[in-house]
Amino acid sequence: MSIAPYLKEIGRGKDGARSLSREQAHDLMSRILDGRVTDLELGGFALAMRIKGETPEELAGFVDATMAHTLALPDPGRPAVLLPSYNGARRLPNFTPLLALLLAREGVPVLVHGMVSDPTGRVTSAAIFTALGLPPCPDAATVAARWAAGQPAFVAIETLNRPLASLLAIRPVLGLRNSGHTIAKILPVLPGALRVVNHTHPEYAVSLTQYLSDSQACAVLMRGTEGEPVADARRQPRMQVFRDGRIDAEASLAPQDGVLVELPVLPAGIDAASTAAHLRAVLAGDQPVPAPIAQQVACLRAACAAGLSVSAGSAA
Repeated sequence: MSIAPYLKEIGRGKDGARSLSREQAHDLMSRILDGRVTDLELGGFALAMRIKGETPEELAGFVDATMAHTLALPDPGRPAVLLPSYNGARRLPNFTPLLALLLAREGVPVLVHGMVSDPTGRVTSAAIFTALGLPPCPDAATVAARWAAGQPAFVAIETLNRPLASLLAIRPVLGLRNSGHTIAKILPVLPGALRVVNHTHPEYAVSLTQYLSDSQACAVLMRGTEGEPVADARRQPRMQVFRDGRIDAEASLAPQDGVLVELPVLPAGIDAASTAAHLRAVLAGDQPVPAPIAQQVACLRAACAAGLSVSAGSAA
């Protein structure tokens, strides 16, 4: 069956497009992930949704379909943090691995998932973890072993969810992001984990807030650093902590205002080797932890300690 009826609804432009129900969105994404659409239909879907934007109900349906293809991961046995890393470094160093390492050092199990390499040349978390001697985990058993050793675990999207990886792979062909990138950033791949959900454009803050509320999620929503789920080392962004879909104002962090009076110490280059060397120096105490990242670590630790992760995997 063609997905043309769905394309007819979502492909009428930004003002004329109609939104799909959760059930329709689930059916549409199931067909895409199962490979039951033509390349032409897939391109039409990607462009139509890029123009229209996903509603919270559509995101819920897309996530429902995507979770059916996701690798089963071990239970960490205690509150964990989930960091989706899909953008990498372009101008600033990618400090997602630093955030993961600092949390792991505090006893928090951390799962990072994302791309192994970036077609545009951005420096991925996978490249930095590999430079640190922590290459991507090939299976669930290796994830458990990393946690047992007090280390963060990185899983490539190709391992975690191959159909979703295929959807993400059309970006260099079209030259644009698609719904798969939003799905990857909100996917509750580790039930019970506290998800760090980041956005770059203001309109996504609105739709993601509603999605996290509707799905009764336990998560932290923030503006990402070049699309990564880590605080900008130069200035603290707003971080909204969701407890079962409700914003916990006391646990949330306000954005840093005013003029910067001090710049953080950053690596000489943003390449994987330079970033890894700088991270080793930070972990050894030879370089300071950027204050905004230290505050993010404290925020996530407190959220886990407060039991915010109990229902993070429910009703996504």
